[in-house]
Amino acid sequence: MGTPGSYDPTNCYPADDAPDDVTAGECYDVAVIGGGVVGHGIAWAARQSGRSVALIDDAPGSGASWAAAGMLAPVSELHYQEEGLLELMLESSRLWPDFAAGLERDDGVPADRVTAAGTAAGAAAGTNRGLAAGTGYLTTPTLVVGADAADRRALADLRTVQQACGLAVQPLTVREARGREPLLSPGISCAFDIPADHQVDPRRLIARIAALLAADSQYCLVPRRAAGLRWEDGRVGGVSLAGGGKVRARETIVANGLGAAALAGLPAGLDLPLRPVHGDILRLRVPAHLRPLLGSTVRGLVRGVPVYIVPRQDGTVVIGATQREDTLSEPDAPGAGAVSAGGVYQLLRDAQQLVPAVAELELLEATARARPGTPDNAPLLGRVTDRSPGRDGDVGGLIIATGFFRHGILLTPAAARICRQLLDGTADPRWARFRPDRFTAAAQHPTPHHTRPLPEHSNPEQSKETL
Repeated sequence: MGTPGSYDPTNCYPADDAPDDVTAGECYDVAVIGGGVVGHGIAWAARQSGRSVALIDDAPGSGASWAAAGMLAPVSELHYQEEGLLELMLESSRLWPDFAAGLERDDGVPADRVTAAGTAAGAAAGTNRGLAAGTGYLTTPTLVVGADAADRRALADLRTVQQACGLAVQPLTVREARGREPLLSPGISCAFDIPADHQVDPRRLIARIAALLAADSQYCLVPRRAAGLRWEDGRVGGVSLAGGGKVRARETIVANGLGAAALAGLPAGLDLPLRPVHGDILRLRVPAHLRPLLGSTVRGLVRGVPVYIVPRQDGTVVIGATQREDTLSEPDAPGAGAVSAGGVYQLLRDAQQLVPAVAELELLEATARARPGTPDNAPLLGRVTDRSPGRDGDVGGLIIATGFFRHGILLTPAAARICRQLLDGTADPRWARFRPDRFTAAAQHPTPHHTRPLPEHSNPEQSKETL
């Protein structure tokens, strides 16, 4: 279960054709490696700035973005010792209404940039005027509940930290919570209202951005795997493609999640300490007699283990998510995204503890993907210091945007804006703490950038986007 849906790229670069540049001699303003939500959001922001864009991914939207639940939860996602990330999460949450509104408008692409191919692609998907309809962005609040007395104490302690950070978390009685959500178990121990935590449907979001971009003559999807970075005159000048060929670009943005660390040609000495954090997630259909199962997202603790239930507008719910730093099969095997039987059992058991009617739902899909974590669980976002002998400043032509871990969907508008600011040369100093080279020790004898070879055997799975 959980096979990604069809993705009509309407691309200008057939997967088994064009051994060199997308268009002979073409040089794009921006090349984005990675076609997940973050990569698409960055590509969209770059096009809104008037730049031509090539997005490179052999399976766009099929990585962690495909599995994501889409919670926009800066308040309930606050974790101990991650307060430094909170400012970025709140900033991105603030950007979400305008970001979503810009995508909802049919006039997001200038009329003179709409192509017949893009319109045909949208029509084939059953969308109006060739543009995929809606992102699933909803501003309904989040309800946080606990199953037992220990969960109540843990959530109360977390609320103290949240309040100390100026976040609004309103306690509710069990009766008040069940008045809002009648199918909640009467046995829950506590409830809290978090009005600032919202949701979006990541699959609809990617489809929407992809359709808007596909209708734009200054955008090109390259359905190939990026093998590495190309260097020209001491700066990054584009992307080398697996199997041969290249995409030339004035600026290259690396946004392919776990695959970023495997790219050849990264600046010498740059350490991108990404680790895969696997998560199992379920999708279920609510029978007509139980709709709506919930009116808002329910997050809970059940014997200290987190679980969430996210209702969708199509009569389904998403239940997630486990978190494990292992894999059930060899990394190179197709089952690298294999679902854990124990994870499925845990999710259904805990979700039923909070909403007993979950037992009556139809299981549609069980999916697992790996998210890119970092040592401090914060993203690698920004430019990279040039450590070549005799050079100062940052590496030209390169921006890194990966390592978003649990927060890729939430942080997409912020990542898109930060990348656009970097392209414009107007970096916001608040986000310097997330520089991608913050874990890189100064090299005493750095080697030239361009001497790092392309791997003889590349793992296709490593280049798929993850958030």
